[in-house]
Order: sequence, then structure tokens, then C-alpha cells
Amino acid sequence: MAMSSGGNSGGPMSEINVTPLVDVMLVLLIIFMITAPLMSHKVQIDLPKANPNVKDDTPVEPMDLAVKPDGTYFLNDGEVSEAELKAQFAVAAAKSPQPELQIRADRTTEYRVVKKILGDAKDAGMVHVGFMSTGKE
Repeated sequence: MAMSSGGNSGGPMSEINVTPLVDVMLVLLIIFMITAPLMSHKVQIDLPKANPNVKDDTPVEPMDLAVKPDGTYFLNDGEVSEAELKAQFAVAAAKSPQPELQIRADRTTEYRVVKKILGDAKDAGMVHVGFMSTGKE
């Protein structure tokens, strides 16, 4: 049998059925219409306005802690004991904005001494801690 060149036998469909697409779009439209009023806030609050032009540029003097190899502490070039250091950490942690603790430990200082300082600073609530180095080997 010879196939005819005309007609619709086995060729691609030239029409697209848009009925399922319209059904889905209508369902989505109904869902959005129902949920949109629920997204608004029921409780009205008078929020403060942020002013981006006001900046607090008062520099905070960092706390300089030097640690000798024998475990001696010097806070801002004055020798302090461990108890005094903890008290200074507590005072600095209560300040707003909080000053940065800059630790300058000697190269030969044991790690356990620096670890204890970090633990004491964390326990007091210090969040800004940095380590000072010379930058050269």
C-alpha cells in the first residue's frame, strides 16, 4: 500500500492542548488569592526609622596585652597579675563598644599560657581578640 503524502497519518501534532495549562494557572491563581491576605501582619507596630547618615566613629582604644616567656602579663605596658587581668577583661567586656584585645606573646611563650588567656577572655565575654606579630621571619 502506498502512503499518501497528505493527511494526518503519523505526523507530529500541529495543535497544542492548552486546557491543562489553563487549569493549573487558575488553581495557582486561587491559591495565591487565598494566601495573600494571610501574609500581612495582624499586629501593627511603630518601628523606629534608621538613619544611615549617623555614624559613631569614636575610636575605641584597644587593650594591648604583652606576654613574656615566663608568663608575666603586661596590660597597656603595666604589669598585672592573673586576677587583675580577669577583672580588666570583665570591665572591658561590659563596655559598649567593646575594645579589642590585642595579644603580643613572645615567640617562645608556651601555648598553654596563651590558651589560658583566650579562655579567660572568652569567659569574661570578650569577643574581639587579635594576635600581634612582626610580619617578618
